[in-house]
Amino acid sequence: MPRPLRFRTPRQRKPSPVSTQTRADDTIDRRVSTVGRVHPHVTVKVVDPETGEAVARGVTGELCTAGYGVMLGYWEDAAKTAEAIDAEGFMHTGDVAVMDDAGYLSIVGRSKDMVIRGGENIYPREIEEFLFTHPDVQYAQVIGVPDLKYGEGLCAWVRLREGASLTAEELRDWCRPKLAHYKVPRYVRFTDEFP
Repeated sequence: MPRPLRFRTPRQRKPSPVSTQTRADDTIDRRVSTVGRVHPHVTVKVVDPETGEAVARGVTGELCTAGYGVMLGYWEDAAKTAEAIDAEGFMHTGDVAVMDDAGYLSIVGRSKDMVIRGGENIYPREIEEFLFTHPDVQYAQVIGVPDLKYGEGLCAWVRLREGASLTAEELRDWCRPKLAHYKVPRYVRFTDEFP
């Protein structure tokens, strides 16, 4: 029997085959906006990153996967293995995901790209994707900034479409009915280019 594949350094990406996939007969929306449903003989769950408990469908959390495709661990590095794979055999991917009622997963960010504002976990990519839906916004980049009251706040750097005119307050007013109050960027800065 061949020896199981193990990886030497924690700097390497945690390799694992695909855990989810869309099907050719899925709607075009599902094929382009989700990573699909879980493969046979693979288990996935979305967990609260602080408690490790599975969250309800429709709730954002960290994607974990278990099954035949998950690596056994890092070569002779039990500490790094324990950071990546929990006691139940689930690899913590670091991807922030949400699962819909039909079992389709959408990746909405990375757990390392998280802003904690007054105890609320905010994923900048989610806010950026939302800002892209504004007809005057061409590009957006959301970052965490220090905040004396809440620990961190949100700042959105925005590049407008050619000929568009938008103020910071107009953009925040547009966000308020569609985003939770703590996800509305407190600071909005406009720029003509990104580095």
